[in-house]
Amino acid sequence: MEEVLESVNAGLLRLAAAASALEGVAARLEQCGEAQSGEVGKITAAIESGSSRREQELERRLAEAEQTLAQLQARGESRLSTRKTLPAATAQLLAKSGIDAGEQINVQSLDEALVGLSVEQRIAVKAQMLRTGTLTL
Repeated sequence: MEEVLESVNAGLLRLAAAASALEGVAARLEQCGEAQSGEVGKITAAIESGSSRREQELERRLAEAEQTLAQLQARGESRLSTRKTLPAATAQLLAKSGIDAGEQINVQSLDEALVGLSVEQRIAVKAQMLRTGTLTL
């Protein structure tokens, strides 16, 4: 009987030691979980602040690009609208066909005058005339 009590006591001591060890492990796991949740919070905050900075930088760059584009478009439009005369070669070609280059020209009469030119040359002449405003569609 005494042997049984001793073995029970030894078992209880081992169980108590195991319970104590488990409590220590649980405490360490809890500390690690708190530390990791703190780290996750720090990482999340860093990402959120970084993304807002990145978004602001991209918005700033987009605004600059839009402003530059508007300036370039304004320069391009003013450059196109300043030319009101046809190049001399085009004016001479039209004069040979009896068309006054200073007036508004009808597409049909222009096509008749450009019969001897290649398709590329006709397109070039019409593009020049559209830019100067002498061609009506």
